[in-house]
Amino acid sequence: MRIEEKGHVERVKARQAAAKAAAKREPLFDRIFKPETISISNGNTVDRPRSRTPLILAIFLAVVWIAIQATGFSLATIIERGSELGTILGQVLTPNWEFIPQRVIGPLVETVQMSIVGTLAGCIVGLPVAILASSNINHNKPTLLFFRFILSIIRSIPTLIYALILALIFSLGAFAGTVAIALFTLGIVAKMLYESIETIDMGPFEAMQSFGATTFEAFWSACMPQIMPIYLDSCLYCFELNVRASAILGYVGAGGLGVLISERTGLRRYHDVGAIVISLFLVVWIIDLISDYLRSKLQ
Repeated sequence: MRIEEKGHVERVKARQAAAKAAAKREPLFDRIFKPETISISNGNTVDRPRSRTPLILAIFLAVVWIAIQATGFSLATIIERGSELGTILGQVLTPNWEFIPQRVIGPLVETVQMSIVGTLAGCIVGLPVAILASSNINHNKPTLLFFRFILSIIRSIPTLIYALILALIFSLGAFAGTVAIALFTLGIVAKMLYESIETIDMGPFEAMQSFGATTFEAFWSACMPQIMPIYLDSCLYCFELNVRASAILGYVGAGGLGVLISERTGLRRYHDVGAIVISLFLVVWIIDLISDYLRSKLQ
């Protein structure tokens, strides 16, 4: 009898322990807001979890309200100052066409040149960095983590901050903007490329290594044909981004159209700003057309 009682007590303790373990595995929400017990048609009862929608909505509204208070956002101010926005846009949309040949062409060409050189430099350096950051090529864990950490840092800093720092180091001018664009391109291209390298078929690479080829020879012959379309597409994508980004780098003294935009905006010559914006739009539009054509050929 005592043995049976002892077994019964052990079973009860085991069920209690299992119940406690299950409770710990439950999400915190279900532990705070207990499931609702409902009756079904056959007379049995089931537990239905509480909806999380009200809690999510309440948190979302609280975050939005805090953000509005912190930023001082005011819809009334937008409505009151809307007339001034219309006035400025009216001047921008009636550009001073004579200003384009007089002042815009030179900085616009410099902006495109900065984008070309910066993109080219970043893409060239980005290829070996992407290889070293690929886990299926580089099996040395410390160097792999090092290059990925460096890429994370590079991508986390905006191009404008790079241009501001480099303008202080290399003095004002297009060189600082070009280096800033190169760093931005390096971070984007290397990130996109090493993720693509990790998804390719490694069979040909391993086969060439087994026949005595070096890592570089095996990668160049077996892997490059697989990643080349993605690599070129990433380079074109970054070039498009860089043409737009380089137009604003002049605000921190890094050359290009930004210097001219800052000057004419400070003088409130919005007709001239309109001419600059339209010129930039036409250049970006042409570059987009060329990029789309080249992408279609790559595919």
